[in-house]
Amino acid sequence: MPASPGRDLLLRPDRIWDAVQDGPVTEQAVLVRDGRIAAVGHHLTATAQTDTVAMPGCTLMPGFIDCHVHLLDETAETAPSAYQALTAVPALRTLLHHGFTTVRDLGSAHLPLNVSLRRAVQDALIEGPRIIAAPNILSPPGGHSDKAPELAQRYGHQIGTLADGEHELRRAVREQSRAGADWIKFAGSGGFTSAVASPDSTSYTQAEMHTITDTADDLGLPCATHALSDRAVRRAVAAGVRSVEHGYFATATTYQTMKEAGIFLVPTQYVQTYFLDRLDDDSFWTSDRAAMRRTYRAHAEHLREGLQRPARTGVTMAFGTDAGLFPYADNWREFPTLMANGFSSLRVLRSATSTAAALLKRPDLGTLTPDTAADLVAVEGNPFHDITATGRIRHVIQNGRLITAHPTTS
Repeated sequence: MPASPGRDLLLRPDRIWDAVQDGPVTEQAVLVRDGRIAAVGHHLTATAQTDTVAMPGCTLMPGFIDCHVHLLDETAETAPSAYQALTAVPALRTLLHHGFTTVRDLGSAHLPLNVSLRRAVQDALIEGPRIIAAPNILSPPGGHSDKAPELAQRYGHQIGTLADGEHELRRAVREQSRAGADWIKFAGSGGFTSAVASPDSTSYTQAEMHTITDTADDLGLPCATHALSDRAVRRAVAAGVRSVEHGYFATATTYQTMKEAGIFLVPTQYVQTYFLDRLDDDSFWTSDRAAMRRTYRAHAEHLREGLQRPARTGVTMAFGTDAGLFPYADNWREFPTLMANGFSSLRVLRSATSTAAALLKRPDLGTLTPDTAADLVAVEGNPFHDITATGRIRHVIQNGRLITAHPTTS
């Protein structure tokens, strides 16, 4: 239930974690006023203009930020644009009700529909997290986002935002800016779902990557790159991207270079365990996924090793899931997956709050401190002791509005 207009909210959980300190504190309350955090302290009291929400057994913390989602259903990419957009509506509601108050949507292959979804959420036409949008994934022909090369070969119709060479890439980046981009996303390598390019390939030359990042920088836009191979990651780092997505086959030396350059890694690890854990389940791999299954089998051992590598380095890690390739209700599972692969609970929880906000250059998000946006989540239990608490959402508050006070199940 939303708070009454013009009224404050006083939140009384068992514990509060502000994403600044190294752990939660007890016996404090949070006052929310006009969509922002007004005060945090021990002796806050309610007035006649205050609605009080008790949160027994809960840890209150900043709303989760997922820096890598895909809101549009890939299976609907050849459907009419209105239908494609509508497929995102239940996904957005699911993400918000599971504690994700901000998401960075890193593009679809073809139409820049996430920009319209961003506006629809802002205008309260649909319920969902705040959206930060990279409209499309720039890819060379035959690259990761060339989604249906057989259509191009047979009918001359391409599904994907395809460009290579300096002239085409400059124009493609400018088109993304014109469409309303917050970010530019490009495919620096192939991937496990690529129709043609393999995960250990490199898609763009060094000069081409520089063209993308330089043009984006001219327009005030940061760049994210899908990059799995070490060579692709190194080229992207040299080109000055702000974030590397996935990076599974990058070396420890490359991660150190990223750290020194101030470049973030968004490791998206649960999505890989989701597929790896099902490699022997014949019922999971439909005929149209046969090639994807072969690719996973060919790289499984190398991939499992790669998932363990980032936690042993000092690379700055921001939370992202690749939700859309698996059910949106499960993106909280990235938290325990990261811990299983060696990250500490503090590093993991910061990755989805203050570190994610730093990646996005949004100081108004990601901490539970006075004068920041009142985007908050109350989880049942203490996630520092049991990370699966991130899957037990009791309350979600967005811009000061109590969105839900009903427990979700993990």
